[in-house]
Amino acid sequence: MSYRNRPGSPWAAIVAVVVAACAAGLFAQPNPYHRVVDWAQLPAGMTWAAVIGAEPGPDGNMYVLHRCFENSCAGRTEPPLLKFNEAGKLLKVWGAGMFVFPHGFHIDRDGNVWVTDARAAGGKGHQVFKFSPDGTLLLTLGKPGVAGDGPDTFNEPTDVVTAPNGDIFVTEGHLDANTGKVSGNNRVVKLSKDGKFIKAWGKPGAGPGDFNAPHTIALDSRGRLFVGDRNNNRIQIFDQNGTFIDQWKQFSRPSGIYITKDDTIYVADSESWGPDNPGFKKGIRIGNAKDGSVTYFIEDVESTTTEHSGAEGVGVDGQGNVYGAVVRRKMLEKFVRDGR
Repeated sequence: MSYRNRPGSPWAAIVAVVVAACAAGLFAQPNPYHRVVDWAQLPAGMTWAAVIGAEPGPDGNMYVLHRCFENSCAGRTEPPLLKFNEAGKLLKVWGAGMFVFPHGFHIDRDGNVWVTDARAAGGKGHQVFKFSPDGTLLLTLGKPGVAGDGPDTFNEPTDVVTAPNGDIFVTEGHLDANTGKVSGNNRVVKLSKDGKFIKAWGKPGAGPGDFNAPHTIALDSRGRLFVGDRNNNRIQIFDQNGTFIDQWKQFSRPSGIYITKDDTIYVADSESWGPDNPGFKKGIRIGNAKDGSVTYFIEDVESTTTEHSGAEGVGVDGQGNVYGAVVRRKMLEKFVRDGR
């Protein structure tokens, strides 16, 4: 051990301060990406509403979820689901009239499209839907418009992910914009591939395995579940039986998580800097899901505003381009690696 790293040495104290500062987001990682905002070619007369999800399918196409008009699909006729090819040409739209508040988004290994509806109105909502890549409805989970914490009901389902064996994992619990409090079930639900309830875990709180608005969920190559416990400013990691493994705070306040096959993790933070998570800027942090290191930071154009801003959902195509689904500014951002 060198003198500089020896415990009790002045250098050890300096290193400890630097490590703590990096963990707090005070030193920004490099950003090797440039921003593109006009990639997707929308139909004439159509504009983006609040965009909440953008992920690639195994067919090479990009699937996008938005909230019809402003920030809601309740009573609207616009299609919330859109499929684009690699050049940004629109190929397919669907889902009109089915949703209240489209929220969670996931494309599985077979290209099926999963969407959660996190609110209820008019006898709709609090459900999870599975579609084929062309928009055929294949599976519906939950009871329309019914909030509950039983084996066949959800209360504000925020996201969904599927395991290689087909098991389904759903997160529940979201901040109520009217009361400022978290409503819904603060839990993760595990179901079989045909939608049969297996188990659930979690309760309101800040301890290991507790949740305060679990907003997003993803799987790494080892099958570990990464849950974005947003109001606790952390990612919690579990095995598929709900056993707590670890928690990470270096990715800031997670609204969206996407993990590629090589375990590169992309975490979208749309709420930091203000009172929610002071000291962290808003943007997309890129790192390693194996060791938790943060390598790059795509800083949002409004990274130090107190308003919620930037991408909530995040996806990455086969070329490594990063897509940010932006709610408040109502846009789809594409980030291309410099030199490409």
